[in-house]
Amino acid sequence: MSKNQKWTTNNIPDQSGKIVIITGANSGLGYESTLALSDKGAHVVMACRDMRKGQVAMAPILDANPSASLEVMPLDLSDLDSVRTFAEAFQEKGGRLDILMNNAGVMAIPQREGTADGFEMQLGTNHLGHFALTGLLLDQLLATPNSRVVTVSSNVHKMGGVNFDDLHSEQSYSQWGAYFQSKLANLLFANELQRRLAKASTDTISVAAHPGYAATHLQRTSVVFAFLNRFVAQDQAMGALPQLRAATDPDVQGGDYYGPDAFFEQRGYPVKVQAKSTAQDEETARQLWSVSEEMTGVQYQGLG
Repeated sequence: MSKNQKWTTNNIPDQSGKIVIITGANSGLGYESTLALSDKGAHVVMACRDMRKGQVAMAPILDANPSASLEVMPLDLSDLDSVRTFAEAFQEKGGRLDILMNNAGVMAIPQREGTADGFEMQLGTNHLGHFALTGLLLDQLLATPNSRVVTVSSNVHKMGGVNFDDLHSEQSYSQWGAYFQSKLANLLFANELQRRLAKASTDTISVAAHPGYAATHLQRTSVVFAFLNRFVAQDQAMGALPQLRAATDPDVQGGDYYGPDAFFEQRGYPVKVQAKSTAQDEETARQLWSVSEEMTGVQYQGLG
């Protein structure tokens, strides 16, 4: 691709024969990623908390492309029992796992809520659920040549910090502070996973992406969001391009991070971008990794 060419779904190589899991595939960026990858021939497992919504989302894709290969499987990232059940059911099918797209998320919950396991909901869903899922599916990822883990973060990670003294906001809760922390945790995880994959000399890579400001279901109804969605946001199809490029571009390397190329990374076409330095901090990442293993009970066997 030439330097001045804008990357779009037309640049996605043929995905025939590949198996893809997308969390939160029934709406927003997950839906757009499902649509694009299935259109290129991949078999997409739509990992959805609500099976009915997953089936409803699948219908128009199949109407437009009857040859699309799709299935819906239940996954609630806020419940580790559900994560384990999903992983076991997927493993029972056997076969490969080419792309795991850790896409699902919750944003700015007004009042503190806990997951089924007692974690703060945003950290528990956005980070810990995906940490557990990736670890439980690691064997299949490692057994699949050139597989990828794509973790979706946000540009607002730059406003986040990891408060190890009150990780689950039990002492003090800020709806945005908890969201920022979870998105920084996504990047710390993606980068630490890549370091461990590289150290183990695997050809599986970990990459990350953020959508900029995309108008999706995550924005709650308000005058501010209504204005921003109309005059600033790009549509969800454009917002999904960075994670699609991270998942499919042959030139992507482990540790890469993709986001939009214009208006302070809020909109535009996907290019490599830079996370804030905290997201690259190895000591913070190792500490978060250790805490995540302890909280989820999931060990990444073979990666240390």
